[in-house]
Amino acid sequence: MNPTEHVTRKNIPLALAALGIVFGDIGTSPLYALKACFSGFHAVPISEMNILGVLSLVFWSLTVVISLKYVSFVMRADNRGEGGIIALFSLLPEKYRLGRPVLLAAALFGAALLYGDGFITPAISVLSALEGLSVVTSGADPYVVPLTCAVLAGLFLVQRQGTHRIGRVFGPVMLLWFVALAALGAVHVLRNPAVLAAANPFYAVEFFLHNGREAAIVLGAVVLCITGGEALYADMGHFGSRPIRLAWYAVAMPALLINYFGQGALLLSSHGAAANPFYALAPRPLLLPLVVLSTCATIIASQAVISGVFSLTRQAIQLGYMPRTHIQHTSDEAEGQIYCPLANWIMAVICILLVVQFRSSDNLAGAYGIAITSTMCITTVLFFEYLRRVRKWSLFTAVSLCSFFMVFDLGFFGANLAKLDGGGWIPLSVAGIICLSMLVWAKGRAYVNGWMDRYRMPIDGLADKVEMENIMRTPGTAVFLSASPRNTPPVLLHHLRLTGQLKEHVILFSAITEPVPYVSEGERLVVKVLKAGVCRVIARYGFAESPNIPLVMREIEGMGIVPNMKELIYFMGRESLVTHIHPRLWKTFYAFMAKNSMSPSVYFRIPPERVIEIGMQVEL
Repeated sequence: MNPTEHVTRKNIPLALAALGIVFGDIGTSPLYALKACFSGFHAVPISEMNILGVLSLVFWSLTVVISLKYVSFVMRADNRGEGGIIALFSLLPEKYRLGRPVLLAAALFGAALLYGDGFITPAISVLSALEGLSVVTSGADPYVVPLTCAVLAGLFLVQRQGTHRIGRVFGPVMLLWFVALAALGAVHVLRNPAVLAAANPFYAVEFFLHNGREAAIVLGAVVLCITGGEALYADMGHFGSRPIRLAWYAVAMPALLINYFGQGALLLSSHGAAANPFYALAPRPLLLPLVVLSTCATIIASQAVISGVFSLTRQAIQLGYMPRTHIQHTSDEAEGQIYCPLANWIMAVICILLVVQFRSSDNLAGAYGIAITSTMCITTVLFFEYLRRVRKWSLFTAVSLCSFFMVFDLGFFGANLAKLDGGGWIPLSVAGIICLSMLVWAKGRAYVNGWMDRYRMPIDGLADKVEMENIMRTPGTAVFLSASPRNTPPVLLHHLRLTGQLKEHVILFSAITEPVPYVSEGERLVVKVLKAGVCRVIARYGFAESPNIPLVMREIEGMGIVPNMKELIYFMGRESLVTHIHPRLWKTFYAFMAKNSMSPSVYFRIPPERVIEIGMQVEL
């Protein structure tokens, strides 16, 4: 068999699965993108020139931003198969990352912007789908908003159950959705094939020349057709680049373009369809089934965004930019299937409030897009640094390519600035608060670790201290968690001062997060047996993994290092933060986050009955 044919066959199931996860957001954009251009926040008058001009902008936006920028170039910047803005930033050399605080802030802000997108995508997607009921019958108008809230509430309620069971149907449902998009659009394109002329960029240029400032503002609506672009890159680790490219070029892109051109062809012959051009494509007997299919597609799109927020939260916690919070694994088979209750309920409340406040997808479109366009700009900046620092491209080549991409990114971003007073401030405010929290948490942890250094000593010195001072040893095994892989944890010396004794066997354990998504099992553990019954254990994890200390202890029990798992006692320090009478604001904020942070024992999955916590006061 031809190897290429084998690879293609292997990629087909993955490409089908990618349709359900990766392309949910961008795949449901036809529900509201053209509608926003001609009847929404940035509507332009309906005319043949404007219709062809907007279609030309849609065509070239999908071609340049999605196909060229993300699919052809950015997806090559994978961190051991993983994509996304955090993975891209982690690819940069460590010295460069640590020495560029502005770049760090930009990367964190770009990641935080995805939270803003996570609040708006479910709201606008589900609401735009259920607005089809108003096309079926005007009597359904009063029920659209309550039904949308009910669907969203149900979606967030089932998150704790995990998506591994229903996720199997995501791909086939989205394949049916894309087939429906293409079929609905093709009928009207065949009736008015002149609409295909919009592929000529001349119509986009002419649109700008005739509409001036209004044409620039309408880009704020055109950007809705590419809002799922970041998902192509962020979800690369789930499926790989080949299946995503296959799904995009073979299914998603053709179906989207055919549907957009079909909506344009319909608008050319019937200007009255501008109120909801997507549903106007369908014959009346098919409207209700189309509403049901659209709702299913938007639920899938929302699920993909919600799962992405959960994954981003775990990555931020692992890299030390967020306080520990509860992360629940919902599948024994898939490490990536997780549930974050705090993020889930915050998203649920904000999504429902957005629907109640804005009440229509046209109004919500005013709040949508600015988060994604900001992230796109930051991605281009980080990709430039990647080309220069990692791929060693020449300055001229890297600037030329990234400047071309930035023309589109800044164009869309500038157009979306007009949305600030229409709701665009919401995702920016959310992202700003989250980014500020990340920076404060990182700064606070660095401060506390520096303060704790006075209570640490080199690991080799511990064994000498135990032997020289003839410290009393008691039966059993003590595990001390240490943030530093080279020094003893402060809680160990504090325990010695308080009790004057130590367990017969002492394990100094450190969980280290590497700037890669996953660490292979062969590279996971570093075990060093020292004298005086002291053992050093370092467990390395990727930022897409969750530490599990008891699992590591069972593994080293097989090496003979842990005599008896039932005798293990875990010693942890409980920091009590003490602030001055008039502390700096960031210290107060950090103290609040630290107080509400999850206990290390819960986060590391340690049985609570085997834990002893020793309090230590830290002055901020």
